[in-house]
Amino acid sequence: MKSVVVHTGGEMTVENRPVPELKSSGDVLVRIAYSGLCGSDIPRIFANSSHYYPITLGHEFSGHVVSIGEDIHDLQEGDAVACVPLLPCFECEECKKAAYSQCKHYDFIGSRREGGHAEYALVSRKNLFKLPENASLLQGAFLEPITVGLHALKLAGGCQDKEVIVIGAGTIGQLIIQAASALGAKSVTAVDINPQRLALALETGASHAFNSATLSADDIRQKTQERRFNQLIIETAGTPQTVALSLDIAGPKAQVALVGTLHKDLTLNVSTFSHILRKELTLLGSWMNYSAPWPGSEWQQATQLFAEKRINLDALIASIGAPEDFVREVTALAGKPMTGKILLDMTGS
Repeated sequence: MKSVVVHTGGEMTVENRPVPELKSSGDVLVRIAYSGLCGSDIPRIFANSSHYYPITLGHEFSGHVVSIGEDIHDLQEGDAVACVPLLPCFECEECKKAAYSQCKHYDFIGSRREGGHAEYALVSRKNLFKLPENASLLQGAFLEPITVGLHALKLAGGCQDKEVIVIGAGTIGQLIIQAASALGAKSVTAVDINPQRLALALETGASHAFNSATLSADDIRQKTQERRFNQLIIETAGTPQTVALSLDIAGPKAQVALVGTLHKDLTLNVSTFSHILRKELTLLGSWMNYSAPWPGSEWQQATQLFAEKRINLDALIASIGAPEDFVREVTALAGKPMTGKILLDMTGS
C-alpha cells in the first residue's frame, strides 16, 4: 500500500508498505478515503516533535471497513467510518469518571501509533465512529476537527442566544463559527490577523469580523460594546497574545474558553490579569473532544449538523490530492500554519 512517511528534518516520502493485518479480535482494517493534515501535525513534521520516526501521521480520516476482528458485531465490511483518534485505557479512575482526555495510559492514532495518511489503517473498534448513511466520507474526515469546537461549546453549556467571539479563524475557528451560528448564537464575531480568513468567516456564519493586527484590544472592545453581555469567547489560535486579547476584550461575566495549544510561555500583565477578577470571568480549559457515552455527544451533534447541511466544508479546503500532491503541499508549508485544510485523497488509489 502507499503510505506518506515522515522522517526527521521535515522529510516526507511516499513509500510502498505492507497492508497491515488484524492482530486482535477487536481490530478493524480500514481502507482510507480522505485524511486531513492537522495543525498539530506540522511540528511533528518540521520540528522533530513526533514520538518516533519514521512515522505515518494522520488522525482526521474516513474510509470503509475492510475486515473486522471476531469480537466485533456492530460493524461489517463496507461500512463508512471516521477516526476517533484517542484510545483511553477505560480502566483508570479518570476514565471511569468519563475524563477520557485525562487518561494516563492512552494511545493516539497518528501520533503514538501509525495513522491514516496511507491506503489502509489498522485501528481498534473503539477508534471508529460509524457514519450515518446521509454523511459523506469527506464530511467524515472533518468529524474530528469539528468536534473539538463542539466540545468547547458543550463545556460552556452551549451557545444558544450568546454573543460568541471566536479568536483565531483557522480551520478549527471557522468550524466553530459555523457551528455556533447553526446552534443559535445571538451573534458570532471572528477575530484574526488574516483578511482572507475574516472574509471567509463573514461568508460562512460570522456576523462581525475584526482584524487584530490593525485594531487594538480597546478598539475591539469598543466595537463589541453593544454585545458585551452574555459573551462566550473561544480562543483557538494558541498564542500568548491571543489569550491576553481574549481577556482584554471580554465583557462582564463572560465565559472564556481556551482551545488553542500554547507553544510559548504565557505572561499576563497586571491589567490583563485583573480583568479575570474585576469582570468575574469564567475560564474554561477545553482539551480534545470526548465525553460519555464514548466517544461523546459531540460526535453525534457533528453528524446532525452535516445532515442538516449547516456546515460548508468546501470553503475550508486549501487542497485535496493524491499522496504525491499531498506531500508537495505539506512540504511547501515549511513549518508555517495552513491557510486552509490540506487533505490526502486516497479514493483514486
